[in-house]
Amino acid sequence: MLDTLKRAIIPVAALLLSAIAVLTGAYWLLVLTLPVIAIGLYDWFQDDWTITRNFPVAGRIRWLFYKLRPYLRAYIVEDDLGGTPFSFEARNLIHSRARGETDTHPFGTERDTDRDTYHWIMHSIAPEPEPDQDPRVEVGNEQTGKPYSASILNISAMSFGALSANAIRALNLGAAKGNFYHDTGEGGLSDHHLAHGGDIVWELGSGYFGARDNQGRFDPEMFRDTASRDVVRMTEIKLSQGAKPGHGGMLPGAKVTEEIARIRNVPAHEDCLSPRGHSAFSTPLELMEFAARMRDLSGGKPVGLKLCIGQPHEPFALVKAMRETGIYPEFIVVDGGEGGTGAAPLELTDWVGMPLSEGLVLMRNALVGAGVKDKVKLVASGKVYSGMGLARNIAQGADWCNAARAFMMSVGCIQSQRCHLGTCPTGVATQNPWRQRGLVPEVQGERAARFHAKTIGALAEIVASTGLKHPRELQPHHIMHRAGPEKAVTMDRIHTFLPEGVLLEEPEETIYADWWDAARTDSFRPAVDLVERRSSTKPEEVAS
Repeated sequence: MLDTLKRAIIPVAALLLSAIAVLTGAYWLLVLTLPVIAIGLYDWFQDDWTITRNFPVAGRIRWLFYKLRPYLRAYIVEDDLGGTPFSFEARNLIHSRARGETDTHPFGTERDTDRDTYHWIMHSIAPEPEPDQDPRVEVGNEQTGKPYSASILNISAMSFGALSANAIRALNLGAAKGNFYHDTGEGGLSDHHLAHGGDIVWELGSGYFGARDNQGRFDPEMFRDTASRDVVRMTEIKLSQGAKPGHGGMLPGAKVTEEIARIRNVPAHEDCLSPRGHSAFSTPLELMEFAARMRDLSGGKPVGLKLCIGQPHEPFALVKAMRETGIYPEFIVVDGGEGGTGAAPLELTDWVGMPLSEGLVLMRNALVGAGVKDKVKLVASGKVYSGMGLARNIAQGADWCNAARAFMMSVGCIQSQRCHLGTCPTGVATQNPWRQRGLVPEVQGERAARFHAKTIGALAEIVASTGLKHPRELQPHHIMHRAGPEKAVTMDRIHTFLPEGVLLEEPEETIYADWWDAARTDSFRPAVDLVERRSSTKPEEVAS
């Protein structure tokens, strides 16, 4: 009995106070005590939650702190550099630049420059006086009918549905004002993407939303009608994404409104799932042919591939298929395993997918080693938010970078991590009209453009410090990594960077010999002899 009273101490105390209130005439006290008693009775007799059943009312205090934990951690517990996925320093930098506030920092760096993970740009004693303030990249090859001039930084793929209508409108306004492109994500091209005339890259995933028949198959006529719009500058085939490779897209039913269902041609108010893989092709050769078909249907506009790098033989299979078919997609987007999403299984987010740095270098080596890099541009996507992030990726082989969460933050996201529930407090990642009301596209669109301009300006400062004019001149040797308490090496000593054409001439002399031999153009699966060859090789001799 005593143990029961201890566990129900709060409702018992409320009951005693109620009795005192009645005896003394302090009836106003009942306004506080009766709800506590009612909640306590409910908790005691319900059978869904063990904690509140055993500890009526008191168990809810634990629940309250559990719900507040992300906010308490973000604003009270974390230091400036320790937060995840984005640190307070990163979020503050994005918000400051978006709002037009100062982004300078007093009293020196707060980073531990003695840590082995520290890296820096090697500047020149003769800096460039006039760096390119608006660096662009020409996207196209001899097969391109309508080349495109891309900014060094663009909005990465985020679908309408995952983001709100107001967020999409704000991002597109930012793209229009800042002269950079806005990737639709795989959710289709909506009226909100067209609201302000910003350049569009239309992404097509395995669900073919916006270009699918009633059975979910690719519909070429629907694709032609949309891709031929002037505002659509390029199209993109999504093979996988960093946050959930091999999983397919997922939009919870709570977010699938009538409007989104119409745009995607799916049932409303039901979970919208993309297949794990594409039905329009099943081999590297067929993928290249599909890319060529999309280019033709769009009127000669550039077409690209987007993927998170997984098994190393697959990038080599892609470049082999390019050479065999003579079909060259204009660009390839490498999405790092650290990339974000509104909803994904935790195990996939944490443990599946190659991180951006390693994936980017591997794809770069496949293109350069196979002698096709001059025809195919390379794009880096995954947790990019600063001038240094841009510089590092470009030095590793990227021609430009895409950012998703950074642009979300530029239009108001505070990393509350409610994207998957539809309860985003800032109106960015929700379909709730009341929550969307807080996001005014005309205001936040200006902030997205301002964030882009200031980040490009920061990149220009870094490029100038190295004595260069355009970011494309950055090379791996411009970035130094600390490799121990008394040692630092350039990036080309951390990663292997292949010379032009070496995979065609002397693949056995590279660390990729096994993977190159395993790559085939008639299947995404490795050649059988890969298993035999690697099983007979000592572990320390296997290059990875």
